[in-house]
Amino acid sequence: MRWQGRSRRKYTGGRLHFLRRKKKHEAGRPAAETTVGEERRRKIRTCGGGLKMRLLRCEFANVGDPRSGTTSRAKIITVKSNPANPFFARRNITTKGAVIETEVGDAVVTSRPGQDGVVNARLI
Repeated sequence: MRWQGRSRRKYTGGRLHFLRRKKKHEAGRPAAETTVGEERRRKIRTCGGGLKMRLLRCEFANVGDPRSGTTSRAKIITVKSNPANPFFARRNITTKGAVIETEVGDAVVTSRPGQDGVVNARLI
């Protein structure tokens, strides 16, 4: 179980003694790790009854051109670099801030594919 509560250690390295157990609202979920491939999504019910769309695989991106002010749907060829993790680029994992190579040209991902369910990008 992934847990997003307080650490078991103090900043000094000493042990923290908890006065309560882990709570359900502190539980986390595994990352989507959106890869390049035939599109695949998953609906996730959030706390409060809302919905999130997890994008597990993506084939196309909405690429905006800041010079002309137009947006087009372009096929993703590969992930060139990813500042979140250098190994993500090798595995073609798309996250916010990743530089992707598209048919139109290189672009930076501006959306969060694992949270929003769509890949939006801006041309470099």
